[in-house]
Amino acid sequence: MSNKNIGIKDVAAAAGVSVTTVSHVLNEVSYARISPETRDKVRTVSEQLGYGPNRLAQALRTQRTGMLGLVSEDIATTPHAGRIILGADDAARARGYNLMIINTSGAASEESRDADVEALLERRVDGILYATMYHRQVTLPANLSSVPAVLVDSESLNGAVTSVIPDEEGGARVATRSLLDSGHTRIGFLNNTDDVPATRDRLRGFRAAMHDAGLDGRAAPVEAELSEVEGGYVSALRMLRGPDRPTGLFCYNDRMAMGAYRAAAELGIRIPEDLSVVGFDDQELIAANLHPGLTTVALPHYEMGAWAAEHLIDAIEGRTDLALLASRPTILNCPLVSRASVTAPQA
Repeated sequence: MSNKNIGIKDVAAAAGVSVTTVSHVLNEVSYARISPETRDKVRTVSEQLGYGPNRLAQALRTQRTGMLGLVSEDIATTPHAGRIILGADDAARARGYNLMIINTSGAASEESRDADVEALLERRVDGILYATMYHRQVTLPANLSSVPAVLVDSESLNGAVTSVIPDEEGGARVATRSLLDSGHTRIGFLNNTDDVPATRDRLRGFRAAMHDAGLDGRAAPVEAELSEVEGGYVSALRMLRGPDRPTGLFCYNDRMAMGAYRAAAELGIRIPEDLSVVGFDDQELIAANLHPGLTTVALPHYEMGAWAAEHLIDAIEGRTDLALLASRPTILNCPLVSRASVTAPQA
C-alpha cells in the first residue's frame, strides 16, 4: 500500500541518491544512465517506505494517462492469437502503462469500429494498438489518427500506420528446409484459398526453398482448399492418391495438417515413416497433441504484441517517430518448433 506521508525526497534521502534518480527509476526511464544496483536499491527503499509515484500528478504534468487502448479483431477469443494481448500487456506494465481492451469482429461495420475507437479516445488513452487475428490488410477507422497507433499482425491499405507482421515467406522457407534437410526431395504444399498475404507469401517461400535446393519449385505439387481441417483432409487425399506421391508435406497451417493426418491414416500411410508433415502457426492445442507431435513454424504473436506496445510507448514519450517506421512493416521471425512428424524418407 502507498504511504501518502512519504514523498520522493524521503526515498532519495534513504537511498542516498538524487530525487531525479528516484524519478527515473520509478518511472522506468530506459535511457537514464543508472546502474542496475542503484535501480534495485531505489526500488527496494521505495517499497519499504510504501512510496509510489502520484499518477494523478504525473497525468496533469505530462498530459498522459498511462493507458493504452487495444482494439482486438477477434484475437481475444482466439487462444493462439490471444498471446498478442499477453505480449502487449507485459510490455506495457514493464513501462508503467495499463492496457484497455475492446474486442470487435473483422466482420464489424465501419461505424461499429469507429465507435470502438471513439470509446477508447473518450477514456483518454495515450495511444492505440489495433490487432487482427491473422495477417491481412485493413481499412482503418478514420479516428484512429487522433492518437499514436500501431497495427499488429496487419497492414493498412495506404501504408500510413506503423505495423508489425510475421515473416510469412521466411517461415515457409524454414518449414520447407526442415523437410529438405531431412533428405526429402518430393515435397508437396497444401495451401489456403483465401486471398490474404499469408497465402501468397507462404507459397512464395515454399517455391523459393525448393529452388534454393536445386529443385523446380514451380513443378512441385500444390493443392489449395479452405484452411481448415476438412480442407487439409480433402487436399491431402488428392495429393497422396496421385502418382509419384510426395514423401514430405508442408501444410499452410496446423489445422490443415490435422486434416492431412486423417487422410494419411485412411490411406494406410504412416507419419513420419512414410510421410513427413510440417505445419504452420504452432497452435499448441493441435500441434503438441497430434500423434506424432507436429513439427511446425510458430507465429510470433507474443513478440508482435510486445514490439507494438514498446514502440507505441516510445512514440507517446517522444523517443521515436512512428511516421519513420510506417514506410514498411516490421517483420518478425517465425521459428521452427521441432516435434516428431519429420524424419528421413524410407529407402
